[in-house]
Amino acid sequence: MTTHPQAAPQRSITFERTYPASLDEVWELWTTKDGIESWWGPEGFTVTVHQMDLRPGGLLRYAMTATAPEQVAGMKQAGLPLSSEVQVTYTDVTPPRRLAYTHRVDFIQGVTPYDVSTVVELQPSGQGVRMSVTSDAMHNEEWSKRASMGMESQLGRLAKRLQR
Repeated sequence: MTTHPQAAPQRSITFERTYPASLDEVWELWTTKDGIESWWGPEGFTVTVHQMDLRPGGLLRYAMTATAPEQVAGMKQAGLPLSSEVQVTYTDVTPPRRLAYTHRVDFIQGVTPYDVSTVVELQPSGQGVRMSVTSDAMHNEEWSKRASMGMESQLGRLAKRLQR
């Protein structure tokens, strides 16, 4: 059976964080090869950026690889490859406040590929930088929960990176 997610109502999930850092520091971690490679992806995964063209219509292409034993086992159990190539298309780049992109969800067996949009907004605050990340929900609750857990882990890695 093939699921067609376009028929599902569109929902979004928002994550908000305040980081004790400057706007420029957070922007750089979102918009440079070294920045992305230093924190992107959930715990237990590494990312290698192959291409980064930071402009509307430009691409970010990277490989995300499970490296920690727990993640390797989870990927194998789910029948997913340990490494996957990901392509992001930037839709809005407004330094240093707003970054928007879409990525193609084409790795789930039995589900017609579809796009997920994400918007990152950065605002200076008294404690540093207030960040809001809003992403489309996935095609069902299970995958939305997985994506949320991944983003929570990823934003935790960003916090650790900013503490260095």
